[in-house]
Amino acid sequence: MAVVRVRQHVNPLSDKYQQSTPPPDWATVFARPEQPLHIDIGCGKGVFVMQMAALQPDWNFLGLEIREPLVDQALKRRDEANLTNLHFLFCNVNMSFQALVESLPVPSLQRVSIQFPDPWFKKRHQKRRVVQPELVSAIAAALPPQGQVVLQSDVREVAEDMVERFSEHAAFNRTAADWLPNSPFPAQTDRERVTLEKGQPVYRAIFSRS
Repeated sequence: MAVVRVRQHVNPLSDKYQQSTPPPDWATVFARPEQPLHIDIGCGKGVFVMQMAALQPDWNFLGLEIREPLVDQALKRRDEANLTNLHFLFCNVNMSFQALVESLPVPSLQRVSIQFPDPWFKKRHQKRRVVQPELVSAIAAALPPQGQVVLQSDVREVAEDMVERFSEHAAFNRTAADWLPNSPFPAQTDRERVTLEKGQPVYRAIFSRS
C-alpha cells in the first residue's frame, strides 16, 4: 500500500473541521454491535486499534482521527485484515463525540483511550488540545459506572494537563496517585513504541467512571 503523506498537525479550530460527522449505521459497521466498545481518540494511522481488534475479538474498536487520509488508509487496512470488530471515522472529536456516542447501542461503550495527542506547546495554541472540559463532560455522560479512560503521553506537561481536566470532573476518579509504570493494553501505538525504544518515559493514568 502506498504511503499516505499528511500534515503532522492540523488546526482543529479551523473552519474545515467545524462540522459534526454523522453517526454511521452501527449494525453495518460492526458484525456484533452489542459487544463492549473501546473508542481510541486521535488514532492516527490506526496501528494500535488494529492490533487490539485482532487480539480482543470479543470487543469492538472505533478509531477517531481528524486527518482524513489516515482514516481512508486505515479502513483499507481493516478490510484487508477482515476485522469485523473495527471501524474508523474521520471527525473532529470535539465537534462529533456526543452525537456519535448517543447513537451507539446502549450500553456498549466501556473504554476510551487518548494517547500521545498533539502537544500544542505555545500557550495561545493550547485551546487546540483535544482534551477540553466539554469533551470530558461528554465522555462522562457516555461511559457507564466503572467505564475507563486511559491517558498516555510522552510529554509530561500534556499528560498533567489531561489528568487535571479529568480530575476536575466529579464523575471521574483516578485509579492511582502516581504515573502507571506499564500500559494496561497488550498493544502499543507507534509513538509509544518509539518512545520506549529510546528509553524515554511514558506518562500514564487511568480514570474510572464513578
